[in-house]
Amino acid sequence: MTADRLKEYLDQMRSAALKAQEFAADMSNEAFLGDMRTQMAVGMALVLIGEAASRIMANYPDFPVDHPEIPWSQIKGMRNFVVHDYYELELPIVLETVKKSLPALVSQLDSLHNWHAQGE
Repeated sequence: MTADRLKEYLDQMRSAALKAQEFAADMSNEAFLGDMRTQMAVGMALVLIGEAASRIMANYPDFPVDHPEIPWSQIKGMRNFVVHDYYELELPIVLETVKKSLPALVSQLDSLHNWHAQGE
């Protein structure tokens, strides 16, 4: 696996996180609970984030160890839960994840991008 592929996975995570935030922007819990289209779009974005994280964990095992600030296992676990137990999702928790955890994730991914750009 190449460093370009790793960067691609990180970019995929960032892009999907931004999309999930965009989909649910300014939504209340009530609005989110009543909007199946947004629920499914956000769910798919979480799957994409988790899939990219899983590939990083599998193909670049030292990378998550070197960057423990990103909750790799939790991201992968969320992906697995969305995929395998979609109808068991607690939608208010999904929305809270999008509004609270994904902005932090994007910031962390941006820091990694800057870290790689500086060649450290």
